[in-house]
Amino acid sequence: MELLQLQYFLAVARLEHMTEAARNLHVTQSSLSKTIQRLEEDLGVPLFDRSGRRLRLNEFGSKFLLRAERALFELEQGKQEISDLSKQEHSTLELAVTTASTLPNILREFRKKRPDIQFHVQMLTTQEMVTLLNRGEVDYCLSSPPLTGENIECQIVFIDPILVAVPKEHRLADRSSISLTELRDERFVGVKKGFGTRDLVDSICQSAGFSPIYVYEGDEPARLSALVEAEIGIAFIPSTARFSREHIKYLQVQNHELVREIALLSHKSRYISQAALEFREVVVEYFESISQ
Repeated sequence: MELLQLQYFLAVARLEHMTEAARNLHVTQSSLSKTIQRLEEDLGVPLFDRSGRRLRLNEFGSKFLLRAERALFELEQGKQEISDLSKQEHSTLELAVTTASTLPNILREFRKKRPDIQFHVQMLTTQEMVTLLNRGEVDYCLSSPPLTGENIECQIVFIDPILVAVPKEHRLADRSSISLTELRDERFVGVKKGFGTRDLVDSICQSAGFSPIYVYEGDEPARLSALVEAEIGIAFIPSTARFSREHIKYLQVQNHELVREIALLSHKSRYISQAALEFREVVVEYFESISQ
């Protein structure tokens, strides 16, 4: 069994399509197909149920996928550890976020400390983040809500109140606080389901006896303030995502623990480089500074 066979198998297993997998691997489809066939011959069983170019993992393939992912994960961790020990520092930190409002300040502070380190950031839904975490494909995730799992290390770094943003001309703009039930008939702008803050807010509103009515659902949280300012709707916005806009008023929510927990997540078995350790220090220090 060859390493290349495992790498090709993972690509096909995740996409379940031979043509797309070949394109992502930058190999010919015939070469990819032959490699998978040799792997199946080595194992003595088929790993996929086939229908044209579409493939679906069978029972053998599903079991083997778990072992193959673990084997390649450990090899990648060994490569990273050797690189770190030999002082060939990683050039890029892999980061994922479900909450991006604090990220610019955190990255600015980290760049001051380690200007030689680059970073790659992905904005993801909660489920997408879980997938990357379980594969060990990111150094850290900044997530709300916190996530738990067998392989997930979770450190809560901040408790963030969620506010109600209304336009300055809104009927509630002269208030400093409001109860959730008073928002029953309002129109909201928000992010799509699957983002942690949206799911949290929907759940708390339902416990208060109503479901928010959304006139806009997107995947860019930073756009919500502009939509509120344009009087498209009101929004639930975490305090760390609040913008100093002249035409928006932020109201506190009465009688409800409408807060989100922000957590720093990592894979328990992923090798943590010195740069990644320093990034964690920057994150913790940043949230300590805004908590004071």
